[in-house]
Amino acid sequence: MTSRKLRTATALGAAALAVGALAPAAAASPAGIVWEASCQAGYDCGHLDVPLSYQDSSAGTVRLAVARLPATDQARKLGTIFYNPGGPGSSGRFAPALTPSLHARYDIVGFDPRGVGASAKIHCFTDPSQLEVLQRALGTFPLTRAAEQQQIADTRTVTGLCEQNAGPLANHLSTGTIARDLDRLRAAFGEPKLRYYGKSYGTYLGETYANLFPARVGALALDAVDDPVRWSTGTAPMSYRLRGFEDGPRALQSFLDACAARCTFDYSAILDRLATGPITVTDTTGRPVTVTYQSAIARIHSYLTDAESAPLLTAFLQALADPASPAPASPAGPPDIDSMLGGGATLCSDAENPRDPAVWWDFAQRADQIGRGFGPYDVYKTLPCATWEVSDTGRYAGPWNRPTAPILLLANRQGDLETPYAGAQRTERLLANARLLSLDTYGHGSRGKSACVDAWLDRYFTVGAVPAPGTLCAPD
Repeated sequence: MTSRKLRTATALGAAALAVGALAPAAAASPAGIVWEASCQAGYDCGHLDVPLSYQDSSAGTVRLAVARLPATDQARKLGTIFYNPGGPGSSGRFAPALTPSLHARYDIVGFDPRGVGASAKIHCFTDPSQLEVLQRALGTFPLTRAAEQQQIADTRTVTGLCEQNAGPLANHLSTGTIARDLDRLRAAFGEPKLRYYGKSYGTYLGETYANLFPARVGALALDAVDDPVRWSTGTAPMSYRLRGFEDGPRALQSFLDACAARCTFDYSAILDRLATGPITVTDTTGRPVTVTYQSAIARIHSYLTDAESAPLLTAFLQALADPASPAPASPAGPPDIDSMLGGGATLCSDAENPRDPAVWWDFAQRADQIGRGFGPYDVYKTLPCATWEVSDTGRYAGPWNRPTAPILLLANRQGDLETPYAGAQRTERLLANARLLSLDTYGHGSRGKSACVDAWLDRYFTVGAVPAPGTLCAPD
């Protein structure tokens, strides 16, 4: 799962808080998009009102923000591809071109799922001072039992504020409900079957759609694949069940092997030093930065999601080993807190999780034995689900093998510490009709990283072709 907004808890003080309302029921025709006068250059913007609850038609509506990237060759346009970038909690309204060929022949439509971005959102906080507890509670993990108790208390405070202030939308944010929204979008754009590209969490959304509406599947490309069974069911914390931490050491070792001839730092020694206390480094802007064990793991994890970030990871580790070396500057800008927590409500609605927050500690220790640092970093992502009472009658938890006429195209890197390769292999077997395309590198997501992968995306969407079983692509 690519819930960076759940994992990011920095620069929160600058974020704006607003109190919002559900979109009025009569704002737009439920059958069509209402187009807006202004938009980001190159896109057409609009919105669609959909039911708050697909089980209770009297509950009102919520608004989805939509944007269309028109095909460049409108005379030979083949239709529409819908897009989701992952998360949950990430904005997908302004979709990328996917590939030059697909941009030429298809309109590409992105949307902010309910709870995210410019769509209807939840608002957990009524005062900026409440952000301090959020900053302590999310995006980190405890190293001591005392820190564990503080994190549980802070997390309970955050989820209590959400239960108090978020309103009815918080209980209608499951992926099953979002998949039904996607089907409304498909119909609103006049598409008899869904063509879709989803990455990371977007693969779980695609898997859910394919099993809710198997007869309406046209072509689904699922990149960086989540295992739907482990996502939705089980007795351990969901973030432990997915076991992304197992690919963390593989991705790290791939980086270290490539770096061996030019890197002088000792990775294990760096973590040992951080375990005794923070290290202060100076970034490339001249600003002193205090790096803790937890923030270092978060940053290393982020760099390892893209092999192209290897130079940044090298510089960061070198700075930790030798504080005289400059560290890369951190990305600027506060997160969208409301979207982050909307994504959290989706996770907690979707997945079965223990109700006792104390059990996270033992699972984190087990995971740490497999992927040092990466284990507890992963496991504690879902701690809020222990104390957040959210539920959605639209939740979907299987079966996952309903037949679809087209083969679903799956793609995954062989060292992916967000959506591990073993999970993609299991999903290929779980789904009734799927084919896995593998990319021989570490990182997260395959599109745009390999001419081989992109060529298969082009063939899949234009003529329905899929690679032979076991096809392995090389990275660019």
